[in-house]
Amino acid sequence: MKPYLLQNEELKELSAKIQGWGIMANHIEREFNFSNFIEAFSFMTKIALICEKHDHHPNWENVYSKVIIKLSTHDLGGITNLDQKIASEINHIFEK
Repeated sequence: MKPYLLQNEELKELSAKIQGWGIMANHIEREFNFSNFIEAFSFMTKIALICEKHDHHPNWENVYSKVIIKLSTHDLGGITNLDQKIASEINHIFEK
């Protein structure tokens, strides 16, 4: 998949397509909360495999049972279709 920057109309529709994600100026972000560190770390491991498959890696942080993920395509300078796809895949893993 060749990434391209999402345009204004696509960005407006984005929050409906990837529920739970905040749409910021140059990135999308979401906070995930778990019962404990092991659940949070297990989730991060699954996400790492998805991101590696797409060769597209998030900015993220983990404090005990909380994981915050920020997605952006830095070399294109903003939010792309690839960020949207990975956010959708992350939502799917989280909902399982």
